[in-house]
Amino acid sequence: MSNVPMPTQEQDDRRLADGLQRRLRFSHALPLILFVALTIALGWGLTQNPRVIPSVLIGKPVPEFTLPAVQGRPLGLASADLKGSVSLVNVFASWCTACRDEHPLFMQLKAQDVIPIHGLNYKDRPDDAARWLDMLGDPYTRTGADRDGRVAIDWGVYGVPETFVIGKDGRIAYKHIGALTPEALQTTIMPLVEALRRGETDVIGEADAATAGAGPVRGR
Repeated sequence: MSNVPMPTQEQDDRRLADGLQRRLRFSHALPLILFVALTIALGWGLTQNPRVIPSVLIGKPVPEFTLPAVQGRPLGLASADLKGSVSLVNVFASWCTACRDEHPLFMQLKAQDVIPIHGLNYKDRPDDAARWLDMLGDPYTRTGADRDGRVAIDWGVYGVPETFVIGKDGRIAYKHIGALTPEALQTTIMPLVEALRRGETDVIGEADAATAGAGPVRGR
């Protein structure tokens, strides 16, 4: 049996030096690797629309809920009220600046009797909500006072304002984040509403990626 020569001290020192050099090269390259990865991630993020936030509820029935009416309004809002006709549900609050921006558009829709609009009043004081609607006008068929914001959480609300398109069967067909704009209404929401009225359920969810408008204001 042949003898295996034992490594010399010089060989041990060389292997140790080689290992140290490899670790040093990796430690020097690590910041560059992290920088490149961060640059790629940031570059990808800049290409994304920050207002498009997919909703897991698209195509699903609205969450079960029952809310009292906003102060001074005769009709509250419940999930059972959202069946039978295509409608909009608008999440709003008196303290929301963007809600004020979109409000004239809802008043116009009401005046033209285009579509039933229901209001989900989010984390508002009763007097403030009533005063806001008295001053700016009430475009809503029904309103629900979500004082603690729990119903909005069930709906997956990210901030206010948000507007949902609800099909005749009570399923959520579309979620618009931010203040509604005439462009979004004409190019996305109303074509979807007309398709749902014709019974075209395959369009549900297709408009979700077309969300436009001002970014939402986070809840209180």
